[in-house]
Amino acid sequence: MNREKFQLQQYSIDAIIGKIQANDFVIPEIQRPFVWKKVQVRDLIDSLYRGYPTGYIITWKNPDIKTKDGELSRGRNILIDGQQRITALMTALARVEVMDSDFNKIRIKIAYNPIEHKLEVQDASHLRDKRWIPDISELFVPSFDSYTFISKYVESNPEVNPSDISQSITQIQEIRNRQIGVIELDNSLDIEEVNSIFTRINSKGAQLSQSDFVMSKMAADEKHGGNILRKVIDYFCHLAVKPEFYEILKKDKAFQKSDYANEIKWIAKKHQDIYVPGYGDIIRVAFMYSFGRAKLSDLVSLLSGRDFETREFKEEIIEDSYQKLEKGIRNFINENKFHQFILAIRGAGFISSKIIRSRTVLNFAYMLYLKLIDDPKIPKAQVKHYVQKWYVLSVLTGRYSGANESVLGRDIRSINEKGFLKFLEEAESSVLSNNFWNVTLPQNLEASITTNIAFNVFLAAQIRNQSNSLFMNGLSIADLVTVSGDVHHIFPKGYLMKNGIKNRGRYNQIANYTYLDPQINKVISDDAPNVYFGKIKDQIKHDNMTHIIHIIGNIKSLNELKKNLSGNAIPADIDSMTVADYDEFLQKRRKLMAHLIRDYYRSL
Repeated sequence: MNREKFQLQQYSIDAIIGKIQANDFVIPEIQRPFVWKKVQVRDLIDSLYRGYPTGYIITWKNPDIKTKDGELSRGRNILIDGQQRITALMTALARVEVMDSDFNKIRIKIAYNPIEHKLEVQDASHLRDKRWIPDISELFVPSFDSYTFISKYVESNPEVNPSDISQSITQIQEIRNRQIGVIELDNSLDIEEVNSIFTRINSKGAQLSQSDFVMSKMAADEKHGGNILRKVIDYFCHLAVKPEFYEILKKDKAFQKSDYANEIKWIAKKHQDIYVPGYGDIIRVAFMYSFGRAKLSDLVSLLSGRDFETREFKEEIIEDSYQKLEKGIRNFINENKFHQFILAIRGAGFISSKIIRSRTVLNFAYMLYLKLIDDPKIPKAQVKHYVQKWYVLSVLTGRYSGANESVLGRDIRSINEKGFLKFLEEAESSVLSNNFWNVTLPQNLEASITTNIAFNVFLAAQIRNQSNSLFMNGLSIADLVTVSGDVHHIFPKGYLMKNGIKNRGRYNQIANYTYLDPQINKVISDDAPNVYFGKIKDQIKHDNMTHIIHIIGNIKSLNELKKNLSGNAIPADIDSMTVADYDEFLQKRRKLMAHLIRDYYRSL
C-alpha cells in the first residue's frame, strides 16, 4: 500500500516570514529577479485580507545523507513551490527589497484605504490622498503604535469615525494571522520521486525551474560551500546586467575574502549583449562541462549524494559533485575563456543579440569551447573555428530547439566517446547534405517573420562577408544591424498591395527583405523594382555628368551594382521585374540566400 509521502501543516503568515528570516525555509530567489507583476502582489494581499484561500507552498527537507562515520545528516527545508508568493509577502509586509527582471532593486508597496477597505499598488495619488495609507508594511512593524497612528489619520480625515478606522486597521493586521498550507515532503523520499513531484507541479505556470531547484539546493548546503557557489552565480549574473552593482557587492565582506570575488569582478567592465548569462545558463554549462550530462534533475540528485546504482545517499558523492560543479563554474566565469568564446561567436558574424535567438545553442557552444580548450588533440588555434562551425550548424538545423535535454546529453556522450572531430564529420554528413542546401534550406526560408533562424544565419553570413547594404558602398550590413538599420521590402509592400497582393504573409516574405538605409527606402517608396532599378542605372550611365545627383545610393558602375546584388543574394534580373514576377523572384532569392549561407558555412 502506498503511504502518504508528505505532511500537511498550517502556518500563519507571521510564522512563514519568521521561518524565512531564520533561514529554516531556504529561498534564495529573493535575491534574484522577481517575475510577478505588482498587481499580482496586490491580489495576493487582497485575498489574504478577505480570507480567501491562497494555495499551498511545498517544501522538501534534504534527504538523510550517510556520512563517513556512518551517521545521518539532516538538512534544511528547500522551497519546491510557492517562492513567488513568499517573496511577494516579504516585500509587501516585511519591507524586503527584491530584484526586478532588469536587476533593479525595488520594493513593491501596497496602499490601503481603511475607509473603503481597498488595496492598490502604490502610486503618486496614494501619497497625495490622505485617505490612503501609502504602504501597509507600516502597520506590521513591531513598534507600530495603533493609538498614535489612528489619531494622526483622523486628524487628516476629520470626517471619519475613529472606531471605524481602528476596526479597519485591525482587519488589515489580521493578515499576519492568516493561515497558509505547507506541504512538507518526506525527507525519506527518493530523489527521483521528488523530481517527479517537482515536474508535475511545474507542468503549468511560471514556477520553479530545475535551475531554481539546483540554486535552492546549493543555498541550503553551507557544509560543502554550496551557499558560496550560489553567490558566485548570482553576483556574476547581476554584474553582467548592472555593472554598478559591484559597489554593493564589495560590502559583502565574507564573499570578498573568497577567491571568487577577484575572479568575477572583470564582468562589470566588459559589457556586451551577445551572451548575458542568467543563473540557469551558468548551471547548465558548468554541469554539461564537468559532468558530461545534460539532465539538470541529475545534478539535484548528485548534490544530494545519490548513488545511482545503490539508490543510497552518500557524503562522498556530495563532496565529489560539488568539486566538479565548482570546476565548471570557475571555467565559465574565467575572463579569458569567456572573452575568447564571445570573439568566436562574433567572428561567425553574430555581432548583435538581434540575430541570436537560441540561448540553448549558445550554452552548448560555450560548453564545447571549454571542452575543446582542454582537448590535447585539438590545436588551440583551431578551437574557435570548430566552435563557430558547430554553433552555425546547430542554429541552422534547429538541433536544440525546445531545449531538449536528451539531445544535449546524446551529443555530449557522442563527443566524449568518438572525439569531436569524428562527431562533427558524422553530423555534417547526416544533416548538411546537398539536399539540405538545395531543398530544405530554401523551404525553411519560406517564412514571413524576421526572427526566422535561417534568415538570422543569412544576416550573419553577410556580416562575416563584410557585405555592403543594398545600393551602398561604405555602409555595411553590420552597420545597419548594430546601429539603426531595419529590414525593408525589395518589392515594396505598397506596390504589391496596389497590385492585388494584400495577404500579409505574402508581401512580408523574408525573401522579400533586405537591410536598407532608411533614406534609400524613402526614395524608392512604392516603385516597382524595374522602375527604381532603372533610375539607378540612369545614375550609373550619367555618372560622369556633373549635373547628375545620386538620389538612390552611391553605386557608380555596373560592376559595383552586380557585386552589390550578389552580396545581398538578389537575382541579377531584378531590374526587369514587376509584380508578375514576384513569385519567381521569391523562389530565385531563396536559392541564392541558401547558397550564400552554404558558402559561408564552408568558409568557417
